[in-house]
Amino acid sequence: MEQKLIRNFCIISHIDHGKSTLADRFLELTETIPKSKMEEQYLDRMSLEREHGITIKMHPCRMVYPFEEEEYILNLIDTPGHVDFSYEVSRALAAVEGAILLVDASKGIQAQTIANLELAKKEGLSIIPAINKIDLAHSQVEKNKRELANLLKIKEEDILKISAKDGTNVEELLKVVIEKVPPPKIPENQGTRALIFDSKYDSFQGVVAFVRVVEGEIKKRDEFILLQKKKEGEVKEIGYFVPDLSPKENLSTGMIGYVKTGMKNPEDVRIGDTIFIKEKKQKAEEKKVLPLAGYKEPETMIFSSIFPKEPTTFAEIKEAIEELHLSDPSFSFEEERKKMIGIGFRCGFLGILHFEIILERLKKDYKLNIVVVRPTVPFRIVLKNGEEENISSAEDFPEPSFIEKIEEPWVKLEIITPKDYFNDILQLFRPFKINFISSENFGEEKLKINCGMPFRKLIENFYDKLKSISQGFASMSFDFLCWKEAELLKMDILVLKEKEPSLSKIVEKSELEKEARETVEKIKKIFPSQLFSVPIQAAVGGKIIARETVKAKRKDVTASLYGGDVTRKKKLLKKQKKGKEKLALKAKISVPSEVVIKLLKE
Repeated sequence: MEQKLIRNFCIISHIDHGKSTLADRFLELTETIPKSKMEEQYLDRMSLEREHGITIKMHPCRMVYPFEEEEYILNLIDTPGHVDFSYEVSRALAAVEGAILLVDASKGIQAQTIANLELAKKEGLSIIPAINKIDLAHSQVEKNKRELANLLKIKEEDILKISAKDGTNVEELLKVVIEKVPPPKIPENQGTRALIFDSKYDSFQGVVAFVRVVEGEIKKRDEFILLQKKKEGEVKEIGYFVPDLSPKENLSTGMIGYVKTGMKNPEDVRIGDTIFIKEKKQKAEEKKVLPLAGYKEPETMIFSSIFPKEPTTFAEIKEAIEELHLSDPSFSFEEERKKMIGIGFRCGFLGILHFEIILERLKKDYKLNIVVVRPTVPFRIVLKNGEEENISSAEDFPEPSFIEKIEEPWVKLEIITPKDYFNDILQLFRPFKINFISSENFGEEKLKINCGMPFRKLIENFYDKLKSISQGFASMSFDFLCWKEAELLKMDILVLKEKEPSLSKIVEKSELEKEARETVEKIKKIFPSQLFSVPIQAAVGGKIIARETVKAKRKDVTASLYGGDVTRKKKLLKKQKKGKEKLALKAKISVPSEVVIKLLKE
């Protein structure tokens, strides 16, 4: 296969702008998937992707398409749109030469459209703009076309108008990909090297590495070395994504495919590493082969602890977490031991949705029962003895008498909204402690609002509140801004008069009483009823600030009585009351992880 006939590209856009639907039309058009087997969002293979209706993982697929008497190989990578999965997008962009930038004709350019565009520009990719959903009755095609042309500094006629749903102009878009996306470059000869841009674990054949071959040719039974990890192995199988794994004889320069490494330890095969095929009678060290530029691992922004409900399942949870980390290196973890809970893992995530998805995968894909600690952001603490500590758990927060200074992370927030919702969005600024910086016109009818806010407030369901108040039209992106001093306290939550570490929270000193009342009220609403009353208390330093009670489930023990002396009913009710009190004294409640997630969304 000549490299000039290969086109590697991906689809990028804001969430819900039609990436997966467009990928479906490409699969149909190239007859990669027979019509009898075709279903909506075909490349979204995870059950969670279908449940949430979003793309979570990047999905590569190889297509073949005849054009101008040549047969082209089109390697497509479908990418996520949500800000929490931007690391998936960045890895996909490093494996291709071009990107289709998709914009919803009814919603226009959104925050993540711009963020993904900037990532693509940094990689030097050819950008192919397209306005999607032109079939919608409320679409504003021409206005969005002008705004996109202005953003990219191109002519309006260079932007295609398509409908991924009904296939309008999709074939023309595919032809533009062939014409404008350059073929893979052939670098200087250093031997066969391939970049690992993703991976998954196979319980029989070990780690399966998703690779982009930069130069050379990989064949079955080739001996290889991972240049960063210095691990050696033998290629067990190679092939393409069609989109299922399809074994082939070789992978050559410019191709995207998979390599079954046979390695059983997920930590040995890291995303961003370079697979180098060793030549006969020659080692990589002797030839001084340089590894390919990998990926800068993202800094996790929120932290939570995950513990097994039953200590005997710790090994199963460890294995599951290692497998998840293999395909998602933006999810970090380390072992930790807590006095009240036991041994588990301190985990880092890029955002709340990322946190939710990892929990759901542990519970649904791996069938694990886990205890989850309420997520928090990192803090810098200077103690009165001069020592500095980085704290990422409310449980580890020192007592106020030991603290000299506390710093918390702030993020720079960009909100893109129709002008009509500007005043409504400003109403969110005070409760979420947002500092307004500036606003500017963005396109014909939109504003871009620049502001700063504490990251701990951003993870308190701010995005859902923003979407709600703007009827879904506003969008946002954020990035780390700086560390700022703050007056914060740890608020403990007591369930049945026992501290519950999974619900502890860091709050501002000035808002302690308000936060305490609101928190116990929220927990009361979402906490599952028990056979006895459950007191929910908020406390600081042993002092109770607020309290609510979850009422007990009540069985009508007098239902079988008909008439007779009222003392019989009183006797049964008294006996029931004593039984509930006795049960409450002996009971120990484990807070379900669903309560932690719902508490963040209330």
